[in-house]
Amino acid sequence: MTPPNTCRTAVYTGSFDPITLGHLDVIERASRIFDRIVVGVGINPDKHPLFSLEERVRLVQASVARLPNVQVELFSGLSVAFVREQGASVLLRGVRSLTDIEAEFTMTLANRKLDPSVETVFLMSDAAYSHISSSLLKQITPLADDEALLRFVPAPVVAELRRKLAT
Repeated sequence: MTPPNTCRTAVYTGSFDPITLGHLDVIERASRIFDRIVVGVGINPDKHPLFSLEERVRLVQASVARLPNVQVELFSGLSVAFVREQGASVLLRGVRSLTDIEAEFTMTLANRKLDPSVETVFLMSDAAYSHISSSLLKQITPLADDEALLRFVPAPVVAELRRKLAT
């Protein structure tokens, strides 16, 4: 049982390059479960980002602006360290597929070794968004109209995707 006056905070980290409807689905659902959600926008050294860190933070902020208990922060370093910096003990992860689960399982075990006080909570992305990825967005943006792109990304992202992927 949570003691009175204790804020239940979850931290959702990722590269969000860019934020998708799948990410937003996880954030919205988590915002109904937890008192406070901190979205940590960070660097994934295995990826070559389309958007700068500052652009990604701005796009996430615009996408979650209507959710009063969600804040967006830039972070670098280990996710578990960022969770503790936020005064939290829950690392939120969204999963789309069995492949995601395998990778997340490995990362969760490593995070437990790094900081056993941080618990990882998984939320499955809605099936309608399970296929969305940044590589898919890069492929379809030049070919899709804005209405079609709105089936994949929040409205603030559409114009920015067009600007980045203009041919």
